[in-house]
Amino acid sequence: MIIREIQQKDNEAAATFIRAAFPEFDIPRVGTAYVDPETDAMFEAYQGEREVYYVIEEGGEVVGGAGIKQLRDNKDNVCELQKMYFLAKARGKGYGKLMFAKCLEAAKDLGYAQCYLESASQLKAAIHIYESFGFTHLDGPLGNTGHYSCGVWMLKELG
Repeated sequence: MIIREIQQKDNEAAATFIRAAFPEFDIPRVGTAYVDPETDAMFEAYQGEREVYYVIEEGGEVVGGAGIKQLRDNKDNVCELQKMYFLAKARGKGYGKLMFAKCLEAAKDLGYAQCYLESASQLKAAIHIYESFGFTHLDGPLGNTGHYSCGVWMLKELG
């Protein structure tokens, strides 16, 4: 297993592992990453100066990923953990914690003061990981991600 930055050849695999979780966990498709235009062009979507998207490759197959990007429509020094998803066969191996740690390290290296994330309440294992890394629940969303179907909002100070 390796964690590496996304490459253009990974776009189709990334769209597949992102969308695979939605029917599996009965997550709404509208108002989520499922219909986000970036989902089909993940490599291109993470080429800015203060953003990065990582994928996990297992046995030569891309099986998951997550990224860090400036929180849209927020003037503060806040990044967002985005599109952290894994194929079912990659779950339960500790990859989520490794990926999460890698993304938080990147967020600090990119100079962000806080990290925000949104999730669906159905993703209980992921929410548990976020809590274990010190994220606290918010009463509502920050910024304007366009993911209005996400009902869990969390924030962590990176200092």
